[in-house]
Amino acid sequence: MDEARPLDADPARLRCLVRERTADLQRVKAEYDNYRKRVRRDRAAVREIAAANILRTLLPVLDAVERTCAHEPLTPGLADIADTLRTQLGALGLEPLGQEGEPFDPGRHEALVHHVAPDARQLTCTRILRSGYRAGPLLLRPAAVEVTGPPTDRPAHRTGQGFSTTKPSM
Repeated sequence: MDEARPLDADPARLRCLVRERTADLQRVKAEYDNYRKRVRRDRAAVREIAAANILRTLLPVLDAVERTCAHEPLTPGLADIADTLRTQLGALGLEPLGQEGEPFDPGRHEALVHHVAPDARQLTCTRILRSGYRAGPLLLRPAAVEVTGPPTDRPAHRTGQGFSTTKPSM
């Protein structure tokens, strides 16, 4: 029969081995904790992107319902469809952007029309032409707006395609 190896009874060596194994375990635990956090963060990002993609595809449906509500008599069925659609899209994180009177922000608004008001100090959204939407921090679509603001520093001149604020090249 094989006799068991004699144990190394040196306490200093045993303490050193315990410290090494403890450090190894702490490293492995830290790596695993980081992995779990990374997976959780990645899953949340995938969920957010998937929800944003679904919301983006449903924006034309919401636009059609909004146009119908604005131009047709509001029947109880149409009102119920519109309310349910808004509620369900809101539950997925859809938030409307753009209100009349708010300062123009090129990161959230797309100016389609610019009116000059000599007494204005800043560009202001004066009419919402198409609602914009976001889902959390993601901009799904900027609001198309009409803005009113101070005159630009450079005079506008007529070009073949409309007005331009740059000087013509000679």
